[in-house]
Amino acid sequence: MTFTPQEIARLTDTNFFLDKATISTKIRQSLEQLHETYQHELTQHHLIVPDQFTHDAFQLVRGEHLENFPYQYLDYPRFYTRETKFAFRTLYWWGHHIIFSLILEGGHIRRYKENLINRFSEIADREVCLCLDNSLWEWKKGPGYTLKLTNDRKPEVAAVLANRPFFKLALFMPFDDPIVTSGNICQKGQEVLRTILPVIKD
Repeated sequence: MTFTPQEIARLTDTNFFLDKATISTKIRQSLEQLHETYQHELTQHHLIVPDQFTHDAFQLVRGEHLENFPYQYLDYPRFYTRETKFAFRTLYWWGHHIIFSLILEGGHIRRYKENLINRFSEIADREVCLCLDNSLWEWKKGPGYTLKLTNDRKPEVAAVLANRPFFKLALFMPFDDPIVTSGNICQKGQEVLRTILPVIKD
């Protein structure tokens, strides 16, 4: 086995790992700030939540191998069992994008679907997508993976949701978006949360 010149360059590059450590710290701080922002926002709304849901439950996770790329995420609010999932996830996926996503399965899923369709005009045309994969844990976007919610697609969205026991809504934001470079991620996260709240509000 031999290393290529590019691999040797990577092995000897000390700056990358120093930069990665600094960036990872900033991502963690961003997620902590988002947690505070979401907490404040959700105190103002009455949500349709699973039985035994705890309003202060949250999780911060860091890993290295989401399809071989590092990641960090915040789940808040969060509730997971084998049958029921209710969470708003903010995911930083290195090499890809930031994702704000609402994850729903079981429990009150019928009411969530009804709310999405009945309040469609409140959510559509705001860059939010319905994720199409058969797994809640797929984070790619584009044809075959996501369907953007636009007002003319209401019947199509209803058809996709009809027989699904779960669904996920997501907004994908590239790392070079001016919102990221200007440091306004908390405001964007709050905006996305407000956009999808009609799905889970009483």
